[in-house]
Amino acid sequence: MASTPPSSYLLLLFLYACLLLAKAYASSIISSSVVDDQNNDVEPNYNLRSHDEMLSMYESWIVKHGKAYNGLGEKDNRFEIFKDNLRYIDEQNAVPNRNYKLGLNRFADLTNDEYKKTFLGARTDPKRRFTKGKSDRYKANNVGDSLPDSIDWREKGAVLPIKDQGSCGSCWAFSTIASVEAINQMVTGDLISLSEQELVDCDTSYNEGCNGGDMDYAFQFIINNGGVDTEQDYPYTGVDGRCDQARKNARVVSIDAYEDVPPNNENALKAAAANQPVTVAMEGGGRDFQLYESGIFTGKCGLDLDHGVTIVGYGTENGLDYWIVRNSWGTSWGEKGYIRMQRNVPAKTGLCGIAMEASYPLKTGENPPNPGPSPPSPVKPPSICDDYYSCPEGDTCCCLDEYFGFCFDWGCCPLEGATCCEDHYSCCPNEFPVCNIYAGTCSIGKNNPLGVKAMKRVRASPIGTFGKEGKKSSS
Repeated sequence: MASTPPSSYLLLLFLYACLLLAKAYASSIISSSVVDDQNNDVEPNYNLRSHDEMLSMYESWIVKHGKAYNGLGEKDNRFEIFKDNLRYIDEQNAVPNRNYKLGLNRFADLTNDEYKKTFLGARTDPKRRFTKGKSDRYKANNVGDSLPDSIDWREKGAVLPIKDQGSCGSCWAFSTIASVEAINQMVTGDLISLSEQELVDCDTSYNEGCNGGDMDYAFQFIINNGGVDTEQDYPYTGVDGRCDQARKNARVVSIDAYEDVPPNNENALKAAAANQPVTVAMEGGGRDFQLYESGIFTGKCGLDLDHGVTIVGYGTENGLDYWIVRNSWGTSWGEKGYIRMQRNVPAKTGLCGIAMEASYPLKTGENPPNPGPSPPSPVKPPSICDDYYSCPEGDTCCCLDEYFGFCFDWGCCPLEGATCCEDHYSCCPNEFPVCNIYAGTCSIGKNNPLGVKAMKRVRASPIGTFGKEGKKSSS
């Protein structure tokens, strides 16, 4: 038998060494795909679901959530997004020892950008918070304060069933109303569903309806208005609408004041939540929050306070503290509309900034006499500026171009009874009638710095442009 040439023997050794190196590299790739839950950093590991399986899941999901796609190719495009979200859900749920799960909820066919643009709407205003609603009521949770280990205001009859804001960035209105409904029940014994739509339509001095708002301003609107109507009388439509003045004046439930929880203090927030449901702003734009299904949420998030929710309790499970958070996305999201979020985290801000801007309404007295169902509001004619120009119903005519006391060009301020500022460009709501044209703000008075941003006028239209009902004619 001939001996193996030295060169061939070396080649075999080289090939064998390459095989060992390849196996070692493959093993390292597999082991590196699993990491601890502390940093939640998972390497891409696309699941082994077949196309047919994912398509079947997609069709079932469409039926469950009542989805209908009308645009050309829209169903196929949404399927691609659905598959990407499903892969992400499978990867994240495979991380060991995680305290929460993701799932195919109502947002499974949306990209994260689409979800954030459509369903988030908190617009915080730190300058206002530290002047108007400042309070030391729950400051520092002093030693000796006796707080329950857990509380759930749902069990105490102070929380209504979950509502749904729809495709409208009105989370701020739902957060506000939930806390007002709760304090009213606690004081009067009556749990009454109140109108988010009234805030969307009528609270427009600073808040912007489906384009977002701030809960403190909403509380102030209810105080200034003397109360808020019921949901039954002023039902939710999920779109920006004209303020119904008759229903705005149907004041069924009132509050006396509101206060802010001392910021960046989860102990103070716990003390507040032990006494009543509390409105909070938080960051809800993360992909894990979008696709949350169950468990105690411990995921990554920042401090971009873009979502308004309501804390309705707190507790502990398996040694992990949590907040009970009421959302306004219907019962097909999260734990039947709720999310439990980790409490007592190292950051002073709380998880997702939940302890940064919290507030609550105060109520001591009875409600105004119930006015009963409101009649339809009378239709207002357009606001007539002069013989040639008019503004839509409810707007205020403000001159844009004035010479020697005569107005040659008119603009419209989108508020009733507004103040027209001297710059011939901006205007102020009647609740904040003093213009500061240099700062671009409106205030209550010259000696009171509390204010809001001034609004811009829009150009008036020739008479005849607006129809009999004061709405712009399509002709």
